[in-house]
Amino acid sequence: MESSCQVDTALEILVGKWKHKILFQLINHDVMRFNELKRSIPGITQKMLTSQLRELEQNDIIQRQVYPQIPPKVEYSMTPYGESLKPLLDAMHSWGSNHIKHLDQLFPQTNEQ
Repeated sequence: MESSCQVDTALEILVGKWKHKILFQLINHDVMRFNELKRSIPGITQKMLTSQLRELEQNDIIQRQVYPQIPPKVEYSMTPYGESLKPLLDAMHSWGSNHIKHLDQLFPQTNEQ
């Protein structure tokens, strides 16, 4: 079997405008309800949040817990498997912070307000 780069597979989970923001919230909060997530991610629509949550759930990154009550209570959290993304996301966060500093050093006048 031919070996190939699996970066694409990993990026499918993270790429897009919203998935990493959802994961950031769920990593930093143990459990969040749908409306809490929506409020914590400015600009995301209900439809987009629902879609992104479903994709993450299908990939076993997050779990959806429905409580049988009226009105229904739904909570989202990271799965144990999804928690394995934390070191990767932490590294990406650190790299992003360092990149901003690097650009500030290279081009200090372009980032001044």
